[in-house]
Amino acid sequence: MKKTVITGENVPASDLPFSPALKVGEWVFVSGQASVDEEGKIVVDTFAGECRRSFENVKKVLAGAGLTLDDVVQVRNFVGSEAYLKEFNEIYREYFNPPYPARTTIMNCLGQLLKFEVEVIAMDKSEKG
Repeated sequence: MKKTVITGENVPASDLPFSPALKVGEWVFVSGQASVDEEGKIVVDTFAGECRRSFENVKKVLAGAGLTLDDVVQVRNFVGSEAYLKEFNEIYREYFNPPYPARTTIMNCLGQLLKFEVEVIAMDKSEKG
């Protein structure tokens, strides 16, 4: 099956060996997005700031595939501390609406550098397979 690399305007750059997203058939797999700027530099902020920047980066990548957060069917969240969980759920509701995507949230996994990272899987409903 054909794999197409998805990029978009202002999608964070990286010199690491991964694609921002891959489209395979009707599915779009977005790599983990963190609090980084367009040059790929980490932007240290509050948890809320890092979380929102990460979701905004996801939106930029999805836009490169002609999709939005409404097309997301699964979200994997990596939260740096259980202390952020309540705040995370409040921010999550700013970006996703019912029916919510399937979701996994893994905590205490990021070390000292990042407070949040997210990856998503979206479906392009315009595709015929």
